[in-house]
Amino acid sequence: MPEPLGNQELGKWGEELAARYLQAYGYVVLARNWRRRAGELDLVTACPQRRAVVAVEVKTRNAEVSVGPVEAISRAKLARLRKLTGMWLQETGTRCERVCLDLVAITVENDGSWLIRHLRDIS
Repeated sequence: MPEPLGNQELGKWGEELAARYLQAYGYVVLARNWRRRAGELDLVTACPQRRAVVAVEVKTRNAEVSVGPVEAISRAKLARLRKLTGMWLQETGTRCERVCLDLVAITVENDGSWLIRHLRDIS
């Protein structure tokens, strides 16, 4: 990881790391930072193994932050992500067997190392 980053730069770095991680496991990135008035989808991917379109929320946090990446996802945030995923599918005309919502949580330790946790089907 590069030198200490501000929150915005840390988020962008985490999203890039998450995309590479997912691609290494066979996911295909269909969209990044898809924004609409209702909010944003960090990543939209296709996962052939799961036969699904997977919207991926990426949360990157420094280890010393009191609220970890998993705890940062509220019920309201999950509802918004579900709505946005439906909007993306409709707008792009994408058809699929399954639609999933995953979380990639990245925790950056003080020594610059990081831990990636991939939680599937969070909603």
